[in-house]
Amino acid sequence: MAQLSDDCFAFGGELMRASEALGILAARIGAMATPESVTLDAAHRRILAADIVARRNVPPHDNAAVDGYAVWFDDLAPSGETRLPVRGRVAAGQALGRASPSGAAVRIFTGAPMPPGPDTVFMQEDCRVDGDDIVLPPGIKRGANRRKAGEDVKSGSIILRQGHRLRPQDIGLAASTGLTELPVFRPLKVAVFSTGDELREPGESTLPAAVYDANRYVLKALLAALGCAVDDFGILKDRRDAIEATLARAAAGADAVITSGGMSTGDEDHVRAAVAALGSIHFWRLAIRPGRPVALGQVKGVPFIGLPGNPVAMMVTFLRFARPVLLRLAGAADIEPNFYRVRAAFTMKKKLGRREWVRARLQAGDDGVKVAVKFPRDGAGILTSLVETDGLVELPEELTHLAEGSMVDFLPFSEVAQ
Repeated sequence: MAQLSDDCFAFGGELMRASEALGILAARIGAMATPESVTLDAAHRRILAADIVARRNVPPHDNAAVDGYAVWFDDLAPSGETRLPVRGRVAAGQALGRASPSGAAVRIFTGAPMPPGPDTVFMQEDCRVDGDDIVLPPGIKRGANRRKAGEDVKSGSIILRQGHRLRPQDIGLAASTGLTELPVFRPLKVAVFSTGDELREPGESTLPAAVYDANRYVLKALLAALGCAVDDFGILKDRRDAIEATLARAAAGADAVITSGGMSTGDEDHVRAAVAALGSIHFWRLAIRPGRPVALGQVKGVPFIGLPGNPVAMMVTFLRFARPVLLRLAGAADIEPNFYRVRAAFTMKKKLGRREWVRARLQAGDDGVKVAVKFPRDGAGILTSLVETDGLVELPEELTHLAEGSMVDFLPFSEVAQ
């Protein structure tokens, strides 16, 4: 497990713009995960540890794209119908075993190898059978309905790039070239825990002042969606010695440690001091809402991420800041999610220089264009606002007034949280 440089997360200055913070993260963090080889069945959502080079053409031979008849284009009449005898039959997975001479057609089926000689295929629906002959209509182009060898993939070409997170179609492409295993990075191991005398596990009996720990379960689900292996250290009491000991134990077996809450300067907020005692910590006072304080640092050389304690702020800062860090550590090349342009169905004023995220659900507008409907309550502790919406409208720093009907950037939860 590699160690980060001491100043990996460091920065100077006051409030930092989100774009600047994301740029620093992308530039200063590299992969910490080690490679391994897995079967195709185990490769979904794993991150490639090396470029994949095709070992054969796909398709491996010229073949028919339709069921029909393979002919020499030069045998066709310039105008009017052409009559040819049918000499041979070839199905997918077979070969004619000989060249097909000029002046004859071959019955052929989709995917079957083209026999030497013919260069054009008629669809059977366009032809008329007359005894042992086939009658062909005029107007076809040379090479029609013929797929060439290597049309999809050329042998020796790079088909998948290192750092790519594998999707079902990527695995299918690898299988089409004959591969049975792929080199991938091992899953990032991430340790999580919660702190707070008021926290209880769901299902436990509670005192009037106690609350159930929801943030840790959100974090674990988000990490699992990223393909991380999660090491859950549970709920810790607000005791400096216990937190420091658990941090040291967590860092000893993890690639990263991530928590939420307990990062302020209150008498019962001990996480900050414990992290500083075991390594280093930097508070990124970001010009964002919700969120702002995102703590990044190291515990015995292992990256530490401290997120806000309010559920909404925690999830938003995870998606936009912690997620890119973890993806980069895991070996991913593309760490930024895709945004989509939608129309705002609300008006809003915001502070200049601050990036904001608005929880919204999508619905069809009168013209068919998707519109974003703002959740009616803005509180950073309202977890139902994340359940009853489809994603986040991201408002840039330079915007101060959003007019209804304006086009905005929308980040679906399905893009980053599944």
